[in-house]
Amino acid sequence: MVIPKKSGNPKTDWQERVVAIQRVTKVVKGGKKMSFRAVVVVGNEQGKVGVGVGKAGDVITAVKKGVTDGKKHVINVPLTGANSIPHATTGRFGAARLVLRPSAPGSGVIAGGSTRIVLELAGVKNILSKQLGSNNLLNNARATIEGLSSLRSYIKV
Repeated sequence: MVIPKKSGNPKTDWQERVVAIQRVTKVVKGGKKMSFRAVVVVGNEQGKVGVGVGKAGDVITAVKKGVTDGKKHVINVPLTGANSIPHATTGRFGAARLVLRPSAPGSGVIAGGSTRIVLELAGVKNILSKQLGSNNLLNNARATIEGLSSLRSYIKV
């Protein structure tokens, strides 16, 4: 007897993308201790996305820690029928500022850097964004998350 597997398992539909891997050093008594920092974005392309950071002695462990951290900080993004955002908003994290505006269907994701990765994994297909201030990948990703979390759907309003 063959048991059919359920499709659409919520644990497997998460996608992970590594935004940045940086080699960081810490000066200790015996010299310099080297480790890696990984910035990872996790999302299901259906309105859920999170950004995580992991640090470890090797890259693979740092990415795994980043994925678990990203899953802990998942937010829900309200999407319209045209896979855009309901209204314009701004996000701010540290010195990074970000402007997010809804766009017409078919225009695509007009964004750069880590902002584009966060928006794609959130499931946004039509949006216009502009990064202002900082070029830091982590701060821009977190500013995007902050801007998306401030969105309110038509139903809530």
